[in-house]
Amino acid sequence: MYLALALHSKWQLFLYKYRIQSERGLCSSPRLGGWLVGWSGLFYFGVTKMACANFSFTLLVLCSCFATSFLVCHGFPVHRKNPLHHRHQPRFASHNYRDALTKSILFFEGQRSGKLPSSQRMTWRRDSGLTDGSTMHVDLVGGYYDAGDNVKFGFPMAFTTTMLSWSVLEFGGLMKGELQNARGAIRWATDYLLKATAHTDTIYVQVGDANKDHACWERPEDMDTPRSVFKVDKNSPGSDVAAETAAALAAASLVFRRCDPTYAKLLLRRAIRVFQFADKYRGSYSNGLKKFVCPFYCSYSGYEDELLWGAAWLHKATKNPTYLNYIQVNGQTLGAAQFDNTFGWDNKHVGARILLSKAFLVQKLQSLHDYKGHADNFICSLIPGAPYSSAQYTPGGLLFKMSDSNMQYVTSTSFLLLTYAKYLTSARTVVNCGGTAVTPKRLRAIAKKQVDYLLGDNPLKMSYMVGYGPRYPQRIHHRGSSLPSVSTHPGKIQCSSGFSVMNSQSPNPNVLVGAIVGGPDEHDRFPDERADYEQSEPATYINAPLVGALSYLAHSFGQL
Repeated sequence: MYLALALHSKWQLFLYKYRIQSERGLCSSPRLGGWLVGWSGLFYFGVTKMACANFSFTLLVLCSCFATSFLVCHGFPVHRKNPLHHRHQPRFASHNYRDALTKSILFFEGQRSGKLPSSQRMTWRRDSGLTDGSTMHVDLVGGYYDAGDNVKFGFPMAFTTTMLSWSVLEFGGLMKGELQNARGAIRWATDYLLKATAHTDTIYVQVGDANKDHACWERPEDMDTPRSVFKVDKNSPGSDVAAETAAALAAASLVFRRCDPTYAKLLLRRAIRVFQFADKYRGSYSNGLKKFVCPFYCSYSGYEDELLWGAAWLHKATKNPTYLNYIQVNGQTLGAAQFDNTFGWDNKHVGARILLSKAFLVQKLQSLHDYKGHADNFICSLIPGAPYSSAQYTPGGLLFKMSDSNMQYVTSTSFLLLTYAKYLTSARTVVNCGGTAVTPKRLRAIAKKQVDYLLGDNPLKMSYMVGYGPRYPQRIHHRGSSLPSVSTHPGKIQCSSGFSVMNSQSPNPNVLVGAIVGGPDEHDRFPDERADYEQSEPATYINAPLVGALSYLAHSFGQL
């Protein structure tokens, strides 16, 4: 036994050094990590068996330590309780989910604004928006263009960041080589959100005049429309955009907690401050900025859902009882029990219910018991034939919420189904739909069917992810993708000159790999017309939740 303990101390010191090197980016080899875990288990088995037959419990603890060290070294979330991931690995998958995952993350590089790094993989893009914020004497360079135009809308950008972070927090441990790329996509956004929230009680929520931008069809590298800056403050509040920004910063702080603790602390401190501003100065940003943010990203659902959502993320990130108390006191007035079943950049109620249900299901926080019921109500609304089912599906089987960018609800719902299935599996329970039990396996099957439809299992046999599969949209509603790149056409393309391309039937010359378009209509039809922004425009918030769903599916089919 003494020999085993001595060797344990030396081995733990070695693993500690290995972990530190990893967090500095010095030990990222899966082969080395796998060797460490595998060899250490065998080594300790031999030593402990020789030392003492009653040492089996210590053996179990030590092996757990090695596995934990390995996971932390690679920056993966560490689950110390029951296994939360579905481990069944069927032999055949109709899709290459790993390839789709890689491309879904790569897409974000095509949406970057600012000074592009040397590691930029979407090479037809160039620097843009390098003076953003200068009209207000602030630095707002960076961030993402939300969709096919050249405006930086803070509201959907923050939601994109929250969902990318949630994807990594739930399924990052399955991403392997794509984890660093996912983190990079998150950090590109959070670096910008830190700039946008640098001044106390002020958030810069938009760069660019959307009406004037939409009057042009030009590359982001050429844009000469006004880079107007819009903000919310205590005189013109925006609790919705502020609380969503707080949620994004809090969620991202958890992503970076182990691999960059200093950055994580900065994100969390800022999240706390921004949420205080959102709660203290209540109001919708659509009121004061209506002519600039509407109809593009009006806060139609109000700001109550974001306050609940933001508080849920701060509760998760800080473990401070202040936020739990806030949720308990304000939950009902903020709409916790409302029967709204659409989750997206505008309405966060459903997401908050699922997130808070984890505190009850997994962490056994009894005071949040009701959120399991609220989450079940949402799930039941999706189950065809179940009591209280209200969801509409196309003849081909696609969840259909609305004609404008419907695929965003497909991806967000698929993510929630897989995430809730994970929580239910951990708690060894099911969904109760009016006396009918719906298992986690059923939720996973529904989510898989939605993702498979998106990737090509549909009446048109078309993938709605650009660059994935043999057939995908060729004329997406995206300025940079549709116009010649700077490398092939160095001369400036003027504001109105690009409309001849926009209205043409020619395929986009620059493939925006990984972009997911708005998708087919309620009859599974898709015209693939560039002018049809409702069906042909991609957006960051369509991709963000799919990153998590694809990670799970790639892992469950043995592709990762």
